[in-house]
Amino acid sequence: MARIFITGSADGLGHLAAKLLVDEGHHVVLHARNADRAQVALEKVPTAEKVLIGDLSDINETKMLAAEVNAMGSFDAVIHNAGVYRASDKQIFAVNSLAPYILTCLIQRPKRLIYLSSSMHLHADANQKSLNHHIDSSNYSDSKLHVILLSMAVARQWPEVYSNSVDPGWVPTKMGGHGAPDNLEKGFQTQVWLAMSNHDQAKVSGRYFYHQKQKHYLPQADDVDLQEKFLAMCEKISGIRFPADKT
Repeated sequence: MARIFITGSADGLGHLAAKLLVDEGHHVVLHARNADRAQVALEKVPTAEKVLIGDLSDINETKMLAAEVNAMGSFDAVIHNAGVYRASDKQIFAVNSLAPYILTCLIQRPKRLIYLSSSMHLHADANQKSLNHHIDSSNYSDSKLHVILLSMAVARQWPEVYSNSVDPGWVPTKMGGHGAPDNLEKGFQTQVWLAMSNHDQAKVSGRYFYHQKQKHYLPQADDVDLQEKFLAMCEKISGIRFPADKT
């Protein structure tokens, strides 16, 4: 059985992924941004191993969360599910872009990393000038391109790790809204599959998935210079260097 840590798993797709994994016998550690949401998360998935607390919009809390994850030992997979949509550009960057970078750098390297992106990344400003230190101008679409850049950089620099990004679709969660047209169940199945499946199609790296199928993404995400510029931007803001030679 696998051991998985899922950010943003108090509700929505993170909660549904956690519930499915636990129901299938895997060991899951949940995450919530505050104590109230942590209590709700455990009430929803009482057989989860534990719930950790950390506000991903705060750099110091994100660093402390990574330390708490490491204190629990090694994980087979980390699903970077947490994200915000109706928020300021600064908060969107902090939660959607910077927090996955910090956690990736600091958490003991798992066997598999899964990053939640979106088809909205296709509308991102995909040029090097957009990757600057003015994070107040980073929007949701940009943040979802950022996580693909991060996933591709990890796949390139950590060849022993399966690192992939996922478009869950526009599904009827609190974020997506009740009128969202996509299939909710399929919205969380792909990240679960990538976290624990031994199928050859899941044991790949540097790919972008939608409903367990590889899908077209912005070709700029394969640009090594763009990936490195994103890593450098995150390093400057967080003070944490991407551990390319970490073992």
